[in-house]
Amino acid sequence: MTFTQELTNDIKKLVGTLKSEDILKEVLKKKLTKKEFKFYKMKIEKLDIDTICKELHCDIKRYEEIAKQTILKLNQEKIKKELVNI
Repeated sequence: MTFTQELTNDIKKLVGTLKSEDILKEVLKKKLTKKEFKFYKMKIEKLDIDTICKELHCDIKRYEEIAKQTILKLNQEKIKKELVNI
């Protein structure tokens, strides 16, 4: 799976088309925290929750917070504007 496919699933209202993979990666790297970005990359790779928790050095509760926070950030208008071509 790619950033484009995953973002299409995670962003609720997507107006326009997403930019190229390289640009998406750079924008996400800039806008998300290191942990959120690492989480999102592992999510795209379809790693299981236990593996992700081990990599992020966190428990299930913290994993759920990171996942929720990342999706909330991706749905902010300010970030969405940087991800799409107008």
